[in-house]
Amino acid sequence: MTPKFANTSPSFHVELKKRINQYFQQSGKEFTGNAKLYWKAVILSVSFVSLYVHLVFFTPAAFIALIECFVFGCVGAALCFNLMHDGAHGSFSKKKSVNYIVSHAWDVMGGSTFIWKMKHNIIHHSYTNVDGLDDDIDVKPWLRMSDSQKRFKMHRFQHLYFWFLYPMTYVFMIAVQDFLKYFRGRIGEIPMKKMNVIDHVEFWGYKVVFACVFVALPIYMVGLESYIIGFLIYSFVFGFILSIVFQLAHTVEHTAFPVPDTTTNKFEDEWAVHQVKTTANFATQNKFVSWFVGGLNFQIEHHLFPKISHVHYPAISKIIKQACAEHGLQYVEFNRMHHAVASHISFLREMGKAS
Repeated sequence: MTPKFANTSPSFHVELKKRINQYFQQSGKEFTGNAKLYWKAVILSVSFVSLYVHLVFFTPAAFIALIECFVFGCVGAALCFNLMHDGAHGSFSKKKSVNYIVSHAWDVMGGSTFIWKMKHNIIHHSYTNVDGLDDDIDVKPWLRMSDSQKRFKMHRFQHLYFWFLYPMTYVFMIAVQDFLKYFRGRIGEIPMKKMNVIDHVEFWGYKVVFACVFVALPIYMVGLESYIIGFLIYSFVFGFILSIVFQLAHTVEHTAFPVPDTTTNKFEDEWAVHQVKTTANFATQNKFVSWFVGGLNFQIEHHLFPKISHVHYPAISKIIKQACAEHGLQYVEFNRMHHAVASHISFLREMGKAS
């Protein structure tokens, strides 16, 4: 059985929701995205398609192609952060059909929105940093992400070699993990929601589309050698950005890795408190970082209110920070991104040490 969260009175979560609802009522804003987000979606989508078309059909000079493949990986990651992520949470638009369409940007790029929603929306957002449940910290045996995980000798160097592992995240997710989860019918120890006919068709259909559009056609147009070099650059950049952004939000110093009580199978904290303790923000004053990562540098706000679009996080962060201070909760935040990276490295180094 999966563990339960404590029921507390007064509830921190209830108080937070009350304040956040009050903010939206007074401001007259919707919980979902706005014109700025929609224009960003257009810019990123057009950029992604344009780079693909130019690389595949116009065969730029080698030096230009290498730069474009790098940018292509950056834009791909930004598309996932800004379109797929908000769409999968239902916060991109008020219209379910729009959320459905933009969330499938991940499928076009080789992933599976069905599996992502189960892995991320349900499991990760419920059991953040809980070893054995949160798939995001299950990088065994390559990385040790919590005290409860088995330590191997190679982990003493994990703060050095993670730089070479993270770039493989994207390819590993779409070419290995998706299929393992699909055929096993579970994510870790948690059974997946039963897939209907449409879910199965979408899973295999999009995998075929990806194989045709991102593998077969480029090889036919530019040749195998050029394709391999270009795809490795694209996928490694994509994978590293995807991985580091999510890791900086949870596997850094000062974040918690709660364990349920062995007798009651309950956590000592209610769900909202658990989210605050297991999550960290970074570079929230950096407008470019916030724009590029789709507000995922405001990870505390996102974990507490995943159905609110990231365009509102800067405003509601002030409310949440104040509430945390009143309830004596540490609001973990790194002013600059390189400070968060340094903290992640320190965390990995500490996890790699012998007990």
